[in-house]
Amino acid sequence: MTTRSPFGFGKIIGGAVAIAGAVGLFALLDAPGASAQVAAKVESQTRPNFGVLLDPPTRSYRQRRPQRRYDYGTHRPDWRPGYHPGRPGGEEVVLVDCGGNPGTGAVEDAVRRVRPGGTLIIRARGGACVGWLNIDKPLTVIGEGGFDPRDWARNSEPTLQAPDGLPCMTVASGVRVEIRDMVFGSPRAGDAACIVGYGADIVMNRVGFHHAGDEAAIYVDGGLLDIRNAVLDAQTIAPAIVADGAVLNAWELTVTGAHSGMEIVPSGGQTSRISATTLKGTNTPNNFGPRSIGLAVRSGRDYGRVEVDNTAICGFIEGVVVEGASLTVNNSRICRSDKGAVLYSGELRLTDSRIRANGIGVAAAAGHAVIVNNVIAGVRDVIYAEPRASVEARGNRVWSQHVCRPQFRDRYRGRYEPYWRQGEGWTCTYGSYPREWWGQEDGLLGFEYYDDGHRLDGYDEYRDGYGWYDRDGRYIRDDRYRGDDRWNRGGGGWWGR
Repeated sequence: MTTRSPFGFGKIIGGAVAIAGAVGLFALLDAPGASAQVAAKVESQTRPNFGVLLDPPTRSYRQRRPQRRYDYGTHRPDWRPGYHPGRPGGEEVVLVDCGGNPGTGAVEDAVRRVRPGGTLIIRARGGACVGWLNIDKPLTVIGEGGFDPRDWARNSEPTLQAPDGLPCMTVASGVRVEIRDMVFGSPRAGDAACIVGYGADIVMNRVGFHHAGDEAAIYVDGGLLDIRNAVLDAQTIAPAIVADGAVLNAWELTVTGAHSGMEIVPSGGQTSRISATTLKGTNTPNNFGPRSIGLAVRSGRDYGRVEVDNTAICGFIEGVVVEGASLTVNNSRICRSDKGAVLYSGELRLTDSRIRANGIGVAAAAGHAVIVNNVIAGVRDVIYAEPRASVEARGNRVWSQHVCRPQFRDRYRGRYEPYWRQGEGWTCTYGSYPREWWGQEDGLLGFEYYDDGHRLDGYDEYRDGYGWYDRDGRYIRDDRYRGDDRWNRGGGGWWGR
């Protein structure tokens, strides 16, 4: 009896399958196209991969990881032109403390964090923050330490300082920005202005500026510039403030150090107003470079108007200049100048003001000028008008040792009396120029008092009725005849003639 293995049946089946496979293979080899397919498969498997040979992988396929590209949307979302960081959840109030740590970008980052209409508070206890406020949304910027313009000489440390050659702040078109209790510094501005606005509304209150450069400290092109309770120390050849096609409102503003004070190209809409402002120039001779002008009002595309009230403009070669626009000056002071007011074209109305100039009080080349009830002192020519200009002048008083020298006429047999000629719209005033007025004018620049009035020797006694003058203007005192008796030998009747 033979014992069967449990695996015998499987071996028989496996052998049968192997024999069937071999028979199938021989059948394929005998087919006409079988040899060509096998050859192509073998050639594709044995062909060398020259790309891999030239740039072999440094790691196996299993070790590779997908490369993550730099995502601007995650790391720099502000690269998009229409990006507003406050909309998706900006902060209402942002406080940045970056004093004494320049170059960190903290100021720029703080601007991005504030939502539109929010408030940015700048703290500078360890020194001025260094940065550039590039504002493209409505914003309020406040200095934490506060600022009092009346204490400028003692407390004027900058809150924000611009990087060298860059502005302190730029404001985009259509954006309104309010600035309070800030002191801006741009000591090495170069060709950059400290504040730049294009079609923006910039409102500043209790602010100060230390600016040194080639361009204006504040430059606005269109829009609105409203500046109040401010001090602007600008060491620059350009005007300290330039408003080109913008509305400028200034109140309680002091500008010092600049070669020129303000240049305004008024817009054709709202009137620009300057009130309670002081513009102090460098009082340098006009030997080179642009003209030194206190306030220049120039023509633009639209005919605009500027009104000046209760303002002092001192230390410039030309105090006020009008070119193709309309300017009204009332209750103001123009002092320490070569030409007080110059009208090249346009309209000038000068009323109830005081002008002190070395050359000409008011010069009109063309246009229309109205000069009423003013005080003009120290001039060699009171009003000069060319044929193309029309001038209306009345009620003006003049103190001048050049213009107001008296002339003498024979009253009685070699006894002369003095008289002063009158000009067109002005009269000479005898006596000393008031010291109080001097203190409000040239005294602002530290000059000692100088009397512009012409004093005639013995004129006080003459007005009391004693004595007379000879033909050369020498006073001759005579106590025998007083009053009108001195003009008829004191007698009367036939023999007193």
